[in-house]
Amino acid sequence: MKRISLFGYGTTTKAIAKHIPHAIFYDDKCNKPFKDENGFSIKPSSEFNPNYSDLEIPSPGIPPNNRLILKAKNLMSEYDYFSDSMPMSIWISGTNGKTTTTQMMQHLLKDNGSVEGGNIGTPLGELNPHANIWILETSSFTMHYTNITSPNIYILLPINPDHLSWHGSMQEYEESKLKPLKSMKEGEVAIIPHKYKDTKTNAHIITYKDEHDLAKHFNINTTKVKFKGAFLADALLAMACEKILFDKIDYEKINSFTLDPHRQEELKDSKNRLWVNDTKATNIDATIAALKRYKDSSIHLILGGDDKGVELDELFEFLLTCKIKIYNIGSNKEKLSKLAKKYKIEFELCQNLNNAIKKIDKNLLQNEIALLSPAASSLDEFSSYAQRGDEFKEAILNIS
Repeated sequence: MKRISLFGYGTTTKAIAKHIPHAIFYDDKCNKPFKDENGFSIKPSSEFNPNYSDLEIPSPGIPPNNRLILKAKNLMSEYDYFSDSMPMSIWISGTNGKTTTTQMMQHLLKDNGSVEGGNIGTPLGELNPHANIWILETSSFTMHYTNITSPNIYILLPINPDHLSWHGSMQEYEESKLKPLKSMKEGEVAIIPHKYKDTKTNAHIITYKDEHDLAKHFNINTTKVKFKGAFLADALLAMACEKILFDKIDYEKINSFTLDPHRQEELKDSKNRLWVNDTKATNIDATIAALKRYKDSSIHLILGGDDKGVELDELFEFLLTCKIKIYNIGSNKEKLSKLAKKYKIEFELCQNLNNAIKKIDKNLLQNEIALLSPAASSLDEFSSYAQRGDEFKEAILNIS
């Protein structure tokens, strides 16, 4: 019997444990060994001994410099563990838009027996192995540890700086995103940004520079698609997959898809002024996408949080093209304020999110936009980006 160690006591590893009755968890947050309600042993990370482990499966978010990873001798990703039982699979990755693209694709393909999971919703250990298609939102963390399995179709959205403190560099981040291409086979398909056209792979490569390229290649009439801006690219990639698999373009079906909250979610306050909840914009590219949508208006932008070590000059160079005032919050607010001084952009240093909202409330005119698009993770002050967005929305509803 293989001795299997699970690193991290979380959603992914708990789902894997259902397939491995004698697995042992090792977790950094565990101070004293205990057994959970299912009889599994959870032990402190310090108790892991690689000499008594035949296989180690990490939670995707555990970074390469973690002591468990450094000790492991037989490391295997969640994706590799389920490689033999994985049906036809579509992997979606990139810096922004992968969740929406995954959800849109599932919306289009569910009648063909698809299920969605991976980085969103359902971990692989709980997906139906008898489904016709697995549609998997796939993080760079997962791909870093994946060496065996690969998708039948790989959808890659643009790659921009993100998670650099985890990966160590932009190059390492990009390499993780491009890694599946190396093991894809002839007859499989990858749709990737044009800048990666020379990446070596046996898959059939389709490249794109923008939405116009995608629409032209797959003969999609964008005037019949209701989604605009960044959401149009997400929709086109989902429609492209249905075209590849079933030679079908279904405008009515894609237009019936409802976007999740927290991404460019518009709401009005009691004074009929427009506030936009874009809390899911946790990196530069997502924030720039939101700014482009509202660029014709004067914008009051709430920025800040945990920027994960990313250089922010690219964002501030774009801010120079906007009619904008920024309100800096979060653990990087001093860094943002220094950059605002450097680029001569009007700003206010705020105590927290609620303080920023109160300041905007005093300044916001009827034809202007108040935008929460932080370009940073929420985990410095909130439990999730959703909590940050919910607090934003509640504060707006309470404006009198």
